Amino acid sequence: MKRRKFLAGGLASLATPMLAQPNVWAPVLDAGRALDQFHAVMIRQSGQTMLRERFRGPGLERAVPIKSVSKTVVAALTGAALDRGELPGINARLGDVAPGLIPRGADPRVAGITVENLVTMQAGLERTSGQNYGGWVNSSNWVANALGRPFVAEPGARMLYSTGSFHILGAVLSEVSGQSLLSLARERLGAPLGIDIPAWTRDPQGRYLGGNEMALTLDAMVRFGEMYRLNGQFGGAQVLSSDWVARSLQRRTQSLFSGLDYGYGWFLGTGAGVGYALARGYGGQIICVAPQVALTLAITSDPLRPARSGGYFGDLQRLIEQQVLPLALAQMG
Repeated sequence: MKRRKFLAGGLASLATPMLAQPNVWAPVLDAGRALDQFHAVMIRQSGQTMLRERFRGPGLERAVPIKSVSKTVVAALTGAALDRGELPGINARLGDVAPGLIPRGADPRVAGITVENLVTMQAGLERTSGQNYGGWVNSSNWVANALGRPFVAEPGARMLYSTGSFHILGAVLSEVSGQSLLSLARERLGAPLGIDIPAWTRDPQGRYLGGNEMALTLDAMVRFGEMYRLNGQFGGAQVLSSDWVARSLQRRTQSLFSGLDYGYGWFLGTGAGVGYALARGYGGQIICVAPQVALTLAITSDPLRPARSGGYFGDLQRLIEQQVLPLALAQMG
């Protein structure tokens, strides 16, 4: 009974916006109207909803594909497993914590791949994303296929953007917890955040895809971001340890595509002298957290159209860095 009351109150607090003066966030509204991929936006600052607007696409109460923002969710579940002692540490090796996932004939270096290598996409294995994605998801065993690929770099040497790394990580989390990734997401994030996490794509072995295909509502995306902004807390509960949140938002590597730094599941950048963390998904799905200005932002976009750094995603990045963050800074007084 207590939990139902808490969740209902939490949902009401986000669904009933206390909007700022419309002209304050006019540049965001203008961008939403002008960019035809842009579906909806929500901004919260200092715990108040400043803007919640749908321009096109599905209604605001509908869960929509968040694409690779799913990777940031799996990174959060990695922190939850570390917090519970299911993983002995961020440098735990695959051969020690989940040896059964390693396929026969794999390169001996696979056993030495660490949890940190996976959550930063520095496993060193050939990527499963981009032009390799279709072949990977059409394989008979996604984990074995990803781990059986050749090394193109030494583990820990550089970031190789790959959904396969997060799918392996999701499989590791299931192995050490004895639960499916869906169960972990609902129990460790959905329940304390008061959000629904629908079931999503599974591989041929029945494992939920780590790193893609999850769906959330715009409000749920903001709740997840707010939890990171508040050092792992939400609604009076410590969802993730503050230590994990702090370590997640520190630079570990750098994206060769966007030039942004990368932590544990979060891209990291700066605009108007304000640091921000970004969860990014194909098509322009975004959660942005800027603790310095008490800001959390979520954007949903057309999930079927690309959003490259030199195109639509670049437009969104400039909107955040050149419009949203300066406005948020000014609001702080």
